[in-house]
Amino acid sequence: MEPGLVVFDLDGTLIDGYAAIADSLEFAMLRMGFLPLPPGEVRRMVGEGLERLLEKAVGSARAEDGVRLFRERYPEVAVSMTELMPGVRETLEELELAGWRMAVASNKPARFSKMILDANAISGYFVTVGGPDGEVPPKPDPVMLRRILAHAGVTPAEAVVVGDMEIDAQFARAVGCPIVLIPGGSRTAKELAAENPDALLSSIRDLPSWLAGKSTGHLSGSAD
Repeated sequence: MEPGLVVFDLDGTLIDGYAAIADSLEFAMLRMGFLPLPPGEVRRMVGEGLERLLEKAVGSARAEDGVRLFRERYPEVAVSMTELMPGVRETLEELELAGWRMAVASNKPARFSKMILDANAISGYFVTVGGPDGEVPPKPDPVMLRRILAHAGVTPAEAVVVGDMEIDAQFARAVGCPIVLIPGGSRTAKELAAENPDALLSSIRDLPSWLAGKSTGHLSGSAD
C-alpha cells in the first residue's frame, strides 16, 4: 500500500485555538447578559460545531444571536490567540517528504480554518480544507469526509483520519477510514482509548512512524 491521504482534525490536533474560542464565546455571552464560562468548561464543549457550542452556552432559543456575536469577535483574535500544537510543523514536513497527501476536516467554518493555517504558514501542506456550510453538515456526519476523499481521488482504505475526540472516531468510521486519536485537546488518553481507535498515540510526532507501518501493509494496534 502506497502512502495515501491523512485527514486531520484542526482544534486540539493541529492547533491550540481554545483561548480564541473562549474569548469569542465570552464576548458573545456578556453581550447577551450571560456570565462567561470557565475556560476548562469551554474546552470540553468545543468540537461539535459553532452552532452546537452556542446552544450549550446560551440555549437553543438564543443560539443564532450567539453565533452572530461570536463570528463578530472571532476574526479579531483567531490568529493572535491560536498557536500550533507541539511538533505539528515538523510532522507535516516529514509526512510530505514521505509522500503522504494531507487535508483538514474541521467543524470550524473553512474560512476561519484557512485564515489560521495561512497565518501559521502551513496551508500549503493541505490539498483541501473542509468545514460545515449550507450543504455540508458538521462532523460526525460523513458528508464532509466523503467530499474530501473524492476531491483527493482516494478510497476510505487509502486514507487515515487523525483527531483528538470521540466525534473524530465516529466521523472516520462512518466512512470506513482508520482512525488515529491523539490526546492534547479536550479529552484524556483514557477517554480516547474507550473509542478503540486503530492507534492511540501520545504525540503527533509519533504519527509518521505509525503511518510508515501502515504504508507497508501493517495496520498497527493502539499505542499509548
